[in-house]
Amino acid sequence: MAKAKTKGKAGKLSYDLTILVPVLLLLAVGLVLVYSSSNHLAEHRLGDSYFYLKRQVLFCLIGVTLMLLAKHIPYTLYAKLAYPLLAVSLGFLILLHIPGVGHTVNHACRWLRVGGFSFQPSELAKFSLCIYLAYSMAKKATYMDSFSRGLAPHLVIAGVFMLLIAMEPDFGTAAIIGAWVLTLLFVGGARFRYLLVIFAVLAALSYWMIRRADYRIERLLAFFNPWEDPAGIGYQIIHSFLAFGSGGIFGAGLGASKQKLFYLPEPHTDFILSIAAEELGLVGVAVIVAVFGFLIYRGLRVALEARDLFATYLALGLMFLLGLQVVINMAVVMGLLPTKGLSLPLISYGGSSLIINLAGIGILLNIASRNR
Repeated sequence: MAKAKTKGKAGKLSYDLTILVPVLLLLAVGLVLVYSSSNHLAEHRLGDSYFYLKRQVLFCLIGVTLMLLAKHIPYTLYAKLAYPLLAVSLGFLILLHIPGVGHTVNHACRWLRVGGFSFQPSELAKFSLCIYLAYSMAKKATYMDSFSRGLAPHLVIAGVFMLLIAMEPDFGTAAIIGAWVLTLLFVGGARFRYLLVIFAVLAALSYWMIRRADYRIERLLAFFNPWEDPAGIGYQIIHSFLAFGSGGIFGAGLGASKQKLFYLPEPHTDFILSIAAEELGLVGVAVIVAVFGFLIYRGLRVALEARDLFATYLALGLMFLLGLQVVINMAVVMGLLPTKGLSLPLISYGGSSLIINLAGIGILLNIASRNR
């Protein structure tokens, strides 16, 4: 009996290395790429070539600490926190729309500033929605095929969050949340015909919002034919193409990127994969894609092996969201989707996304340990 108990205690303390190792590997690759892609920019702007690297290291330390804490917190606790987290996230999103409170960059008010750091409430909103949807869908499992009792309440909550995010304006993030919510509701048992109608309505709203904003139309034009205006709307994606093309099979070598020398705008954030392609080549990008693919696969396996419905939906929600952001970022930098300001999870520079994603990985590790 004592031997069995010891094994049980060891099992509780164990980490699923098939999840932890890919995450740490991606973080390490991210730190290298953040420094390589930002050192010239940081030296020119701030007089410190290590500026972005030092901040990213700090974000990694905070995120990993939260991941380790979340690993040892029973995932069942999040069911009790679903509505408080939802309320806090809603409050932060509302604050952005109060004049003088939010921090505006390029006519978009998406950040709250505390000291010298910025926080993006939409990242916390995704996390809170994930926990709420998992809790509510598990609770209403027998009613999910009903529109009024199963589908409508989730759509209303998600719709309010999407509206506030779209008004920042951040249409791309709102669209990603919409696609992610519909996918999760489909897995939860919502009728396909209901989701099809909702998708059609969202598509019509998206078309209307694109027509109302000239810069969104320009992004679409750049997507279809970036070479028509290579010095204007097509500039960013063309230089991303040049980075991918000049990388070849094995790349130009770490630190040898030309596009990061003030050609490709903000190379350490949304287009960091382009710098990876130029410096590490097709082989390097293929390895990054493979590591992401394996991590998402393991996350989905953990979800399918979970002990209860809440854990299943929570793990699925976290992995669907991570996977969707990875796929969209990679598609954007390769010109397969219109340009959208979306970072590459665990690799791009930025605190809010990195910290929230690592907290989600911690929850996944906790679910995995309880499965075993």
